[in-house]
Amino acid sequence: MKQEIKYMASDEIKKLISRWQTWLRDERRYSLHTIDGYARDMAIFCHFLNEHLHHPANLEDIKNANIRLFRSFLSHRAEKHIEKTTLSREISTIKSFYRWLANNQYAENTAIQIISTPKKAKSLPKAFDVAETLNVLDIAKDFSKKEWQGLRDVAILTILYGCGLRISEALSLNKGDINHNNFLKIKGKGNKERLVPLLPIIKEKIKAYLKACPFDIKQGEPLFLGARGERISPRIIQRTLEKIRGHLGLSDNLTPHALRHSYATHLLANGTDLRSIQELLGHASLSTTQRYTDVQIEMLQKEYNQAHPLEKKKAD
Repeated sequence: MKQEIKYMASDEIKKLISRWQTWLRDERRYSLHTIDGYARDMAIFCHFLNEHLHHPANLEDIKNANIRLFRSFLSHRAEKHIEKTTLSREISTIKSFYRWLANNQYAENTAIQIISTPKKAKSLPKAFDVAETLNVLDIAKDFSKKEWQGLRDVAILTILYGCGLRISEALSLNKGDINHNNFLKIKGKGNKERLVPLLPIIKEKIKAYLKACPFDIKQGEPLFLGARGERISPRIIQRTLEKIRGHLGLSDNLTPHALRHSYATHLLANGTDLRSIQELLGHASLSTTQRYTDVQIEMLQKEYNQAHPLEKKKAD
């Protein structure tokens, strides 16, 4: 775990939570970051139980928790103005723990499963059109102090858009991960591996960066380096995009993740089916990928409104 989490619960409950986390890591292959988030959610729930029951929760309390108690927890969190997305995650965490308890015959309690998670406000991925995206890549090299750093930023942004990678995935690449094959093997969330086609232009941009880079990067060492030769921080790329969007007059939505969204949206617009895009992005659920259909419709509506003669006449 990233940090020690303190639970207001009995020693028995603490041990069960620890075993559950080990199971999440070893069996479900969840990342340490995700497990750390689950740990914080459980600490919040245990704190609530302690206040509600006036003693640290024990296994009997967990077994006997009823729907009224879980609704009290929802009300308690809502009073603190917790965002719906956060509250939904907390409820999902508690449900996961209870399912694990039941599957391992520690405790059986179905009351939590009746609780429905708050509906999340529907938000669409923020994608940019093709021309805007290509403009970003074209001028990315102009915002660094040294030429090699500019070439590095171009290579990183090109791989984000060209492969649809998360920024963490791109910056975790080592020299040798990108070779002469036409596919790139990526280890994403939950340590799940996926193959992504590697365009020749991406290899060209990386080759240009490596040729100019003042550091002698050996096989297996970090591919993208900062000024002092360490693995580059995501914040450097975020700052570069902040400068670019100011220069081009683009919205604050221009982030590393927006290039991933643009990748998916542009593939869909050019006829790639949703199942293929799901695989390329490494989405566990197709419903997550389907959001890009709405993005495509929204962008089509925008282009239609700008292009139709009736809309132009109204503007005149």
